[in-house]
Amino acid sequence: MAQSTAAAHPQRPHDTREALLFGGVYGAVLASSMVAALTQYGHTSRDSRRYDAVWLVVTALASALAHGYAHYIAERAPHRRGDALRTLALEWPLVAAVLPTVAILAGAGWGWWPANGVEYPAFALNIALLFTLGLVTARWSHRAWPVAVLIGAVDALLGVIVVVANALIK
Repeated sequence: MAQSTAAAHPQRPHDTREALLFGGVYGAVLASSMVAALTQYGHTSRDSRRYDAVWLVVTALASALAHGYAHYIAERAPHRRGDALRTLALEWPLVAAVLPTVAILAGAGWGWWPANGVEYPAFALNIALLFTLGLVTARWSHRAWPVAVLIGAVDALLGVIVVVANALIK
């Protein structure tokens, strides 16, 4: 008797740690990329930094929605009522990862610090976030400390690449 495709490939539940790492890395890289683009092509006034903060939130929500929807339709299994909302809710790490950068941009917009040059602290924060996510998830996987630090450094390299690309574009 032949097995059906659904039985041969049972639906794998999304691991919380996997979602945290994916969403965190995606969100940190997205935040760095958005700050680089908005700084390159936008203005650096207080008003524009508040606008940048709003656009970063909108972009993160749209990305989370698109990614959650892609997961939902990619799972070729029958869906129960509410599965779509549960799938979308699992994208919270992506949105959470951009919130520190939103706070930096909004703070510059509110005059807490200079609006010009705020991209550098935002880049540094996102690089640190990428390093921390890599380190923590490697330790969760029971990797030795030296290996975990190396994995964190490689993840942080993603952020450095965005910063270098931004410098080259300018």
